[in-house]
Amino acid sequence: MKKFVNDPKDYVAEMLQGLALANPDTLRYVPEYNLIMRADAPRADKVSLVQGSGSGHEPAHVMSVGPGMLDAACPGDVFSAPPADFVYETVKLVASPKGVLLLVNNYTGDRMAFEMAQELAEADGVTARTLFIDDDVSVQDSTYTVGRRGVAGNFFVLKAVGAAAERGADLDELVRIGEKVNSVTRSMGMALTACTPPAKGSPLFDLPGDEVEMGVGIHGEPGRSREKLQPAREHVREMLTAVVDDLPYASGDSVALMVNGLGGTPVGELYLVYGLAHRQLAERGIEIARSYVGEYCTSLDMAGASLTLVRLDDEISELLAAPAGTAIRVF
Repeated sequence: MKKFVNDPKDYVAEMLQGLALANPDTLRYVPEYNLIMRADAPRADKVSLVQGSGSGHEPAHVMSVGPGMLDAACPGDVFSAPPADFVYETVKLVASPKGVLLLVNNYTGDRMAFEMAQELAEADGVTARTLFIDDDVSVQDSTYTVGRRGVAGNFFVLKAVGAAAERGADLDELVRIGEKVNSVTRSMGMALTACTPPAKGSPLFDLPGDEVEMGVGIHGEPGRSREKLQPAREHVREMLTAVVDDLPYASGDSVALMVNGLGGTPVGELYLVYGLAHRQLAERGIEIARSYVGEYCTSLDMAGASLTLVRLDDEISELLAAPAGTAIRVF
C-alpha cells in the first residue's frame, strides 16, 4: 500500500483537521465528536441539515458542508457508520429552533446510528426528522443493506433540500422535497479495480485485470455480476439501461445526468463516459438539462464510475440551480 498515511487509526481525524485548517473562516472542526460544521451554525432562521456515514467517500459528506448544503457532517471511520452518540452530540450542537433534518444513506449501521440519535435528541426537546436516501438500482436488497443503497444520488437530495433550507422552508417542507427528489433519482456504478482501506493495507476484494464488478457498492459490496472488460460504450449502455428502466424514465423526460468518479478514475475518462451516456440518452429521446461530471461520492481509490439520473420538473430544477458552496466547490 502506498498512501499518505501516518497511523491508519488517525487517518480520519487528520483528514478532518486538514479540511478545517484549510477553511478557517467557514468550517469548524470538533474533534471530540469527529464532526465538521459550518462556522455560522446553528442559525435560528433555517432548519439545520446533518449527514454522516463512513469516511472514504469524500467529498461526501464532510466536504459538502457549506451555504446551501449541509450544516454539519459527522463521519465514522473508513466505511463504518459514525457512533450514535457522536451523531447525537452533532444534532445538539447544530439544533435550530426550526429543527434538524438528518439525511441518511440507506445502510444498516447508518440507519441505526441516526435513528438512535434522533430519539435521544427528541428526548432533549430537539425537533428532528430523518430522511432516507436509496437511489442505487444495483440490488433490490442484499445481506449488506436494509434495502437499496444510498450512493451518488445523495447529492441531488442534499442540494435540493439545502437550497430550500436556505430560503427558510420548514421541516415538513424539507422532508417533502427530499422524498420527492429521492423518488425520481436512480444510480448504478461499476468498478474497474478494488479500493484499499488504510487500515487493511491491501485491496478490499480481488478483481482480475480483465474483469469488472457491475453494480458494485461504494463499500466494495458485490454487485449484480462479474463481467469481462468490454469497450466503454457497452458498460455505459448496461448501466444506463438498468437506471432508465428502473423508474422508468421515458422519451420526453428532462433529466439531470451525473457521471461520478469512484476515486481512482481520470477525469478524462469520466467525460468520455458522459459523452457516451449523453448520446445514448438522446437515442431514447431523453433530454439532459443539467450535467454533473466529477467526484461526488467516491470509494477511496477505486477505479470506476457511476451514472445517476434525476427526472426534473420546475421545482427540482430551480432548487438544483440555487447558489451553494462548500470548501472544495461552488455549485
